[in-house]
Amino acid sequence: EQVGKLQQMQNSLQGVMAQKQQVEVERLEIDRALEELKKAGEGDTVYKHAGSILVRSTRDALVAELEERKELSSTRQTVLAKQDERLREGLKEQEARVTEMIRAMQAPPGGAPGQPAPPPAQPPQGGAQQRP
Repeated sequence: EQVGKLQQMQNSLQGVMAQKQQVEVERLEIDRALEELKKAGEGDTVYKHAGSILVRSTRDALVAELEERKELSSTRQTVLAKQDERLREGLKEQEARVTEMIRAMQAPPGGAPGQPAPPPAQPPQGGAQQRP
C-alpha cells in the first residue's frame, strides 16, 4: 500500500513537471509574439490563429489578449510550482516511510533493527551418533 502511494506520488510529480514545461513553452511563445507585435505599427494589419484559420485583428486587441494570456500563464506557473514543492516534500516523507518499512521487514526476529542476525545454530560435527 505504501509503495503504491509512493508510485502514485511520483507519477503526480511527473505530471506537474510536464505541465510546468508546457506553461513555460507557452510563455516563451507569448513573449515572442508580443515582441513581433511591438515591431508592427499601429496601422499595420495583423492576424491571429483561430483554429486552423487566420483572423484579422487590431494590434492593440492582440497585445491585450496576449498580455492576459501571459498573466494567466504566470498564475498557472505559480500554482504548479507550489504543487511541485508540496509533492516533492510529500514524496520525501513517503520514501522515508517505505525505507523504514523495508528496514523493519529485514530486521531479524527479536533483534534490533539494523543489527545483523545471529548465526544459525550448527548441528553437531562428528558423524553418526552412538546409542547407549
